[in-house]
Amino acid sequence: MVVGPTAVGKSAVAVELAERLGGEVVCADSRTVYRGMDIGTAKPTAALRARVPHHLLDVADPAEVFTVWDFQRLARQAIADIRTRGRVPILVGGTGLYVRAVVDGLRIPQVPPDWAARRAWEEQERQQPGVLYRRLMELDPEAASRIPPQNLRRVIRALEVVVHTGRPFSQLARREAGEEAFQVGLTVDRMRLYERISRRIQQQLAAGLVEEVRALLARGVDPSKPAMQGLGYKELVPYVLGQVGLEEAVRELERNTRRYAKRQWTWFRADPRVRWVDVDDLPPDAVSERVLEVLRAEGVALGLS
Repeated sequence: MVVGPTAVGKSAVAVELAERLGGEVVCADSRTVYRGMDIGTAKPTAALRARVPHHLLDVADPAEVFTVWDFQRLARQAIADIRTRGRVPILVGGTGLYVRAVVDGLRIPQVPPDWAARRAWEEQERQQPGVLYRRLMELDPEAASRIPPQNLRRVIRALEVVVHTGRPFSQLARREAGEEAFQVGLTVDRMRLYERISRRIQQQLAAGLVEEVRALLARGVDPSKPAMQGLGYKELVPYVLGQVGLEEAVRELERNTRRYAKRQWTWFRADPRVRWVDVDDLPPDAVSERVLEVLRAEGVALGLS
């Protein structure tokens, strides 16, 4: 596994590792699964994808709802397929719940999203901050103890499962057998990461991010769909619709991306199994060598190519 905050360079390092270890990449990202969303999701480039096989890219339409359960099922299939060919699966991404679903074998309740209920709950939360978390504490105190009160999306999902099944979310989301994995986290000084984020956003804009968002809307993709709630899309939709200026939209995108990176750090640092590697300003091949050094130090058998 290669995890860490957005813009730290996971995709390029994963390819270097795959080439060295005889591996293939399984992408664990909740946005790169969508077709036609290449620039805003920072999807691995065509050059990277040509070097080693990549799995779980472009497996869903932006108009669809792609769930954690969908990812877990497809990821398990991809990992099993890679292993049958004697290759090494390298799970890479920054979507923490996707990673945990595979590695920890989370049992994901197959309850479809109820968008009307979610909008009603969000409105209720706006009028009475904290009301949803208090309700979850009453209905499922175990789930509430595991979900930060400020993580409204997870609070609503837990309530959704309870309401639709009549059973506590904490009972339905028990673990099954997971995948044995060595977990490496890539990190860098916070200010350096923020510089990388700003630079990448400018590169995305130059590469046609606005046009990508405009094309998705022209296709009829609803801005409220999960695919369009990803970074780079939810901030630029108002600009494309003429509701805000580009400068304001980009400012919001940078702010939201920095906040997302902080949440990723918090999520992955809470897992003691992750071994951290500082990328500094090194190129991907040098970072991959640092990762291999960690693997050797931990006694992981390496079949280097």
